Amino acid sequence: MNATPSERFARCIALSKRVRWDVEADVIRGRCFDLENKFLPDGLTLVNRLDFLTSAEKRYLSQVQGRTYANMFGLVERYIGAKVLELSRDHWFGDQVALEAMVRFGDEELKHQALFRRIEAMIAEAMPPGYSFAWDPNEIAAVILDKSSWAVLALTLHIELFTQAHYRESIRTDAELSDITKDIFMFHWKEESQHAVVDEMEWRRIDASMSADERDHSVRELIELVRSVDGLTQAQAVADGIYFDDTCGRRLTTLETAAVRQTLSEAYRLQYVLSGLRHPRFVATLASLTTDAQLKHIRDALAYLAPLPVLRAA
Repeated sequence: MNATPSERFARCIALSKRVRWDVEADVIRGRCFDLENKFLPDGLTLVNRLDFLTSAEKRYLSQVQGRTYANMFGLVERYIGAKVLELSRDHWFGDQVALEAMVRFGDEELKHQALFRRIEAMIAEAMPPGYSFAWDPNEIAAVILDKSSWAVLALTLHIELFTQAHYRESIRTDAELSDITKDIFMFHWKEESQHAVVDEMEWRRIDASMSADERDHSVRELIELVRSVDGLTQAQAVADGIYFDDTCGRRLTTLETAAVRQTLSEAYRLQYVLSGLRHPRFVATLASLTTDAQLKHIRDALAYLAPLPVLRAA
């Protein structure tokens, strides 16, 4: 027998209570980042493509990417927290179990923002000056939140699913990764697992009340959001390439500089866009909420990124 939405929200609440953690007491625990370890695994950074880099230089490039990875999550948590609080209004005078789940979700997103601000401050103390992450979280959130709830929830599910996949498939299994990095994303994963369930339920709830024209419009907005995320990450790849070039300890050749920047570009597209768009659960959920024509529109519009799964409506 399928669980009702209220029962599924109740399960999310129970899990939220069980895995609850504190930034300082549970995650940081008085530790610092050790520059003798990687901050992101090779499967995400793609640094092993760069044969001309030494082991130390590859490790340093993973640290640059890890710093941006933490900052990117701090950025998107801003809009996600605001959206959850907005959607909670729909439950104010309805299912109070759903309302509690949404309030907990919002509280956890605020904590995640604090975690990633803390991480940036810690890494800034350990790494050379000159790093730039110039994106204003409030400005980015305002652009995203201007889109329909359908499109925003689709983007959010995509993000929270790839977060989990990165931890399970790459981060927790890499023996050369910093212990504090593993703990950060282990604790983050524990709460994001519930968030993805809530995202999907809310996306389906919003979808159930939409007209065909509204859904067509939302599909177009989702495409715009994915392209915007890709554009942001590609710009950051350029900034990170310049930072690495300036601080890696030697002068790279022109060809080496170009190769580093190309690898950063492809790694960031993999990390923040493709790993979500290709996630089986995202693919299945999107297919269940759209027509074949809409799915083709998405696939064709995003084909410039890389080959995507063949999507068919349920």
